[in-house]
Amino acid sequence: MATKPASATLPKSAAISKGYNFASTWEQNAPLTEQQQAAIATLSHAVAERPFPANLSHEHISGRENGLSVNTKDNTWEDSGAIETVLVNTNQFYKWFTDLESAMKSETEEKYRHYVNTLTERIQTCDDILHQVDATLDLFNELQLQHQAVATKTKTLHDACDRLLVEKQRLIEFAEALRSKLNYFDELENVATSFYSPNMNVGNENFLPLLKRLDECISYVESNPQYAESSVYLVKFRQLQSRALGMIRSHVVSVLKSASSQVQAAIRSSGGSKAAVSESVEASVIYVRFKAAASELKPLLEDIESRSSRKEYVQILSECHRLYCEQRFSLIRGIVHQRISEFAKKEALPSLTRSGCAYLMQVCQLEHQLFDHFFPSSSEDISNLAPLIDPLCTYLYDTLRPKLIHETNLDFLCELIDILKVEVLGEQISRRGESLAGLRPTLHRILADVHERLTFRARTHIRDEIANYLPSEDDLDYPAKLEQSAESKSGTTSADENPDVFKTWYPPLEKTLSCLSKLYRCLEPAVFTGLAQEAVEVCSLSIQKASKLVVKRSSPMDGQLFLIKHLLILREQIAPFDIEFSVTHKELDFSHLLEHLRRILRGQASLFDWSRSTSLARTLSPRVLESQIDAKKELEKSLKATCEEFIMSVTKLVVDPMLSFVTKVTAVKVALSSGSQNQKLDSVMAKPLKDQAFATPDKVAELVQKVSASLQQELPKVMEKMKLYLQNPSTRTILFKPIKTNIVEAHIQVQSLLKSEYTPEEVQSTINMVSIQDLQAQLDHLL
Repeated sequence: MATKPASATLPKSAAISKGYNFASTWEQNAPLTEQQQAAIATLSHAVAERPFPANLSHEHISGRENGLSVNTKDNTWEDSGAIETVLVNTNQFYKWFTDLESAMKSETEEKYRHYVNTLTERIQTCDDILHQVDATLDLFNELQLQHQAVATKTKTLHDACDRLLVEKQRLIEFAEALRSKLNYFDELENVATSFYSPNMNVGNENFLPLLKRLDECISYVESNPQYAESSVYLVKFRQLQSRALGMIRSHVVSVLKSASSQVQAAIRSSGGSKAAVSESVEASVIYVRFKAAASELKPLLEDIESRSSRKEYVQILSECHRLYCEQRFSLIRGIVHQRISEFAKKEALPSLTRSGCAYLMQVCQLEHQLFDHFFPSSSEDISNLAPLIDPLCTYLYDTLRPKLIHETNLDFLCELIDILKVEVLGEQISRRGESLAGLRPTLHRILADVHERLTFRARTHIRDEIANYLPSEDDLDYPAKLEQSAESKSGTTSADENPDVFKTWYPPLEKTLSCLSKLYRCLEPAVFTGLAQEAVEVCSLSIQKASKLVVKRSSPMDGQLFLIKHLLILREQIAPFDIEFSVTHKELDFSHLLEHLRRILRGQASLFDWSRSTSLARTLSPRVLESQIDAKKELEKSLKATCEEFIMSVTKLVVDPMLSFVTKVTAVKVALSSGSQNQKLDSVMAKPLKDQAFATPDKVAELVQKVSASLQQELPKVMEKMKLYLQNPSTRTILFKPIKTNIVEAHIQVQSLLKSEYTPEEVQSTINMVSIQDLQAQLDHLL
């Protein structure tokens, strides 16, 4: 829109005035901030620089409504002084303003429309591209589907190929497995042809491989009985195996016999017979030459041992062991028998046993080494060599057996047990190990025979030398024997301070202890217990019998001390034996049989009444009676009784007057307390004790003097005799202690009566009895 400057003279229109006033009023009521004003100024400058729209003329603006036109020359409203068309009302102004605003908006939005058009074109282009992309994607999806179809067909083809390859491999393996199984059956013809070949023998290098292949075929056919004709093939295979094993047996026999012949020829060439070969020739020829001659068997025998898990080879190996032992036994039996016979001619029984065992141990060790050379895996089992070792050991047993039966010396028999148990079994065989284990059965057999013989001889010795011993005068010469021993002991020099104490013992005691000391380490505990119980019992009875003879020969006290002495020695000497001396005896009792038979004959009982106690079975059944005898307890019992008897005899010897006096006084008091119908007796007993005839002060003084004399004369003699019989001071002290107690007790009782029945003057002046303290000191001095 173009405006012309208005003349200064033209009045302004009312609309303009109102508009101006409105703007002023608006400006006043709503003032702008500095920032807003700066923004308006900036917009004003920007609008001022913009060109007019194309549909407007720079010179004028024409309006259609009411012929109104506005012409402006300047850019500012304030400078616009002339307007072509006069705006006469508000409507015209608003219309004009609207057109102007539209023009301005159109000019302002032009670039945005251009930008929108550009964007629209580009969106259209994008839409076209999207359509092309969608088409391309559709083509790609179709191509992908086609590719998947091709891949699926290819995978299916590959899987089919893999399955065919697996099936092919399985068929190949099946064919190979079938062929491997058929190979075992096909081997029958090959093996049979080889074994029946005239050139085939055990020494052939192909023999053992063929035998191994034959074993494999047999094992396979045995483990697969479900195959057709497997039983037929198994029979044929076993026939071939039996033929091969027979060839092995024949070969082993041939080689062993050849080796034995070579050894025998070597012995003959050395100038000796098989029974009289020297020890050097025995070692060099019989063992070294035989080993060299039979060395060709070693590979074959080792191969058989390696197959010992099969029963056929166990049998052939056992057969080879037997054949080997037979050949070796035939080769060395004469030599062994000759050696043992030479020992028997020259040596006594103990030395014969020692030499024979030593020689057999040497032979056994050499034979075990040779056997280990041929059968290295079988040598650990000693039973394999038993057919050779046992007959060789029998030579020694047969040589010793007759000598053992006739041997009566206990020392020799005990020495034999010591040789066999300690030296041979305990040291040599245990130290050398399994190489000598084959000797154990024979040695234990010999040892059992020696035990049996020793037990028999021990019982005979106990019966003859102890139970039935007949003492001589010198054996019973007590106490003379003890006195002579004491004199010889006192006269000995320092070089001979230990005389033989056994000389003072009763011989059966010495024989008993000597026998038990020998048997203790030789016999089994159960056997020794029975013999010890019997020996102790018999010895105790023999000592008791001898003590009675000593009583007749010397005195009762000598007999008592003799018995105490020997029973103490016997008890002391059997204490180290760690055994029970208690033995239970069982015996059958038929004493009730006669009474039952009488009742049956009288008709009081039936013979066939099985429900009653009188039946035949019960009648004929014996009773088993058991009795337990403890020899040690019986010994203790006898010793205790003898000691008590000795104590009482010594007590009576010393204080018998006092004991009689106390007894009489006790009897008088008992009679007075119980009363009596005899007036004369009552009048006599009614007297005081000191007025009694047996109890006057003089009588009491007399018996006190007798006791005092016995204490000073008889009791020392008793003590000397005790020292003679009992050398141990502690034993004498133990035995004398109750004697002392009895003597002191008798004095105490008498003193008690004196104190109650007699005056002090009578006790001190007339009776004059020793005090208890002095008596005890006197008795202690005797020890």
